[in-house]
Amino acid sequence: MTIEQQSVKMWSGRFREPLDAEFEAWQRSIVFDWRLLQEEIAASKAHASALCAANILTRSETTELRVALDAIAADHATDEGKALVRNHPTAEDIHHFVEISLVERVGSLGLKLHTGRSRNEQIATDLRLYVRKQIALTLDALIVWINALVAKAETAEDAVMPSYTHMQRAEPVLVAHWLLAYTEMILRDAGRLMDCSKRLNNCPLGSGAVAGATLALDRSIAAKELGFAGPTGNSIDATSDRDFILEYLQALTFVGLHLSRFAEEITLFATAEFGFVTLPEAFSTGSSAMPQKKNPDLTELIRAKVGRIHGAAEAVTLQLKGLPLAYNKDMQETQEPAFAVEFVPQMLGLVARFTAALQFNRQRMNDAAQSGYLNAMAAATYLVHKGVPFRTAHEKVGNAVRFAIEKGVELNSLSLDELRQFGAEFEQDFFAAVSLHATVDCHDVTGGTARARVRKKLAAMRKLLATLPTLNQQEAAHAGA
Repeated sequence: MTIEQQSVKMWSGRFREPLDAEFEAWQRSIVFDWRLLQEEIAASKAHASALCAANILTRSETTELRVALDAIAADHATDEGKALVRNHPTAEDIHHFVEISLVERVGSLGLKLHTGRSRNEQIATDLRLYVRKQIALTLDALIVWINALVAKAETAEDAVMPSYTHMQRAEPVLVAHWLLAYTEMILRDAGRLMDCSKRLNNCPLGSGAVAGATLALDRSIAAKELGFAGPTGNSIDATSDRDFILEYLQALTFVGLHLSRFAEEITLFATAEFGFVTLPEAFSTGSSAMPQKKNPDLTELIRAKVGRIHGAAEAVTLQLKGLPLAYNKDMQETQEPAFAVEFVPQMLGLVARFTAALQFNRQRMNDAAQSGYLNAMAAATYLVHKGVPFRTAHEKVGNAVRFAIEKGVELNSLSLDELRQFGAEFEQDFFAAVSLHATVDCHDVTGGTARARVRKKLAAMRKLLATLPTLNQQEAAHAGA
């Protein structure tokens, strides 16, 4: 096929005037939808199977097309090959590129493949395949980070740190308990992504441009070959909505939010003012001006990335808002936001290795957990066990704290006589009840930071982690479809 032949548009029959050259270049999507080559190849092979079953293609024609499609995919799998797709001189979009490439290899048979389908259903299918694959990659990366957090929690053992509310020291908690808080968030993130993957897992092929294919295609053939649960239920909906992209980006926003919170805490904890963690040198940089600096570049960048993810979700929201049914060219603009978050699995891999390399300053954390009257809640609980109503116990301990502040000592440094001026209920056993480990262990409830509860939670997390690859098996299989 010559360049002149290639430049003929797939829709040019009705037109007599050429496109404005600048507009033609401006509206081409090949410059970004080249990323969908593998998905387009897979969907085209599945469509060929459906055409064969409908007796539009012979078995030999189907085989020839499928072999040629595989060759196109193989030829453009490298970075150099991808650049050839992206910079193709005449292809309007990835669908056009594959058609041009097919005709170059198999002649007019390549034109026959478009029988019974529309680009509207092609792009809807390609994008579902792409998002499903990205979800599987992200789920795999989330599991790696959970493993790193659990491993770090196990090595932390009974190490204690302050917890915070309003950025003020609140109560002592196990370092492991703090780390496990993030595993709970990640599991919810994984659940949202898996839900999204299930909802998008229907195949638009056979939907035509808007009203359905004009051939009696067995839509289940393509759906099965591509690993979808089945065909979509309505041709208008299948070709005109991108809610699965929006849901995917919104689910990723939660991933970004939780990554950002973790990154913010580590950034704070690495400051001299906190001194709770030592930054791994492999994930830090220095200053070009100040020789002593070790900067938390990885956590700072992670903290910022949520803006890009959330921005992509907002962009798609506004692109879809108010669009009449069915397909509109506006939908082309939903692709780049979806492609713009490809960095998430890699980012998760980096934060997992960073987490594994983190070092905790246990003594600094332990000392911080024992200063600032963090055992006041345990002290009030002690009085409750002596029969004092909680509100009254709160008042008594508050008065004792104020007295200790004025004296410049911690609560458990007061003498028994000094404590008894605030309540006759204070006894010698008070001091054991407000020791560091007793303060931690008094939170002996499901989800609490008591040492026995955290050990039990760690065991449960290890058991769950053994099942997570199984939970993600379907998504991983789809990614390779």
